[in-house]
Amino acid sequence: MPRKIEQLNDQLREELANLIVKEINLENGLITVSYVDCSPDLKYAKIAVSVLPEKYAGTALKNLRRHASLFSNILRSRLKIRQIPKFNWTLDTTESKAAEIEEMIKQIKEEEGEGL
Repeated sequence: MPRKIEQLNDQLREELANLIVKEINLENGLITVSYVDCSPDLKYAKIAVSVLPEKYAGTALKNLRRHASLFSNILRSRLKIRQIPKFNWTLDTTESKAAEIEEMIKQIKEEEGEGL
């Protein structure tokens, strides 16, 4: 990936994380921007977020999509790029999948211990 795109990904991740904290109120919940992945032509950006607790994921994604144009307008004034990519919000489930895998490994180890 070209260095320019990597820098933009990092900058967008940081700016969006700050905007989310200020603009989105998720009662008793937390939204974290895991990563931003801009397309090579910089027209689109896949933004992965993790939401805790997971039961608020749907509400969080709905709020993020509703605020996308506001975020674009704010970023347009803050960043020195020609066009702000169109946001594609997605849920990052890496943490929950990792927890499931750890639980499976734990169960396998316990079963192996019982067989001895």
